[in-house]
Amino acid sequence: MYPEELVSPMRAELTSIGFDELKSAAEVESHLKDKKGTTLLVINSVCGCAAGTARPGVALAVQKASKKPSNLATVFAGVDQEATAKAREFTLPYPPSSPSIALFKDGELVHFVERHHIEGRSAEMIGEHLAGVFEDLC
Repeated sequence: MYPEELVSPMRAELTSIGFDELKSAAEVESHLKDKKGTTLLVINSVCGCAAGTARPGVALAVQKASKKPSNLATVFAGVDQEATAKAREFTLPYPPSSPSIALFKDGELVHFVERHHIEGRSAEMIGEHLAGVFEDLC
């Protein structure tokens, strides 16, 4: 598990733009089962691709897209283990992947971006991709 002083600024990159931080399995379950509309769930990570492209790409999409998810949520892999494990149950059949980005519509997974779709891509590419997904599904 990573120390909170290390991950706190990484958490803030998403919470400062409106993401709800889910730290327990119960919070994840409640959030994904009870929320109507669309929910963007980011499985955050301390890795370089999360810092360099995933979080900035998500921020670009959320800030600039004309259509946006109704709800924004995040769990932190390697830190909030119970919440992350529960979130990964909702992203099956995809294997565990962090960082990763999931879009749910009325609790059903409708789009998933795995780590291998994040690695090697710019924040702008990720942001544009997500903005297109929002346009189609939100």
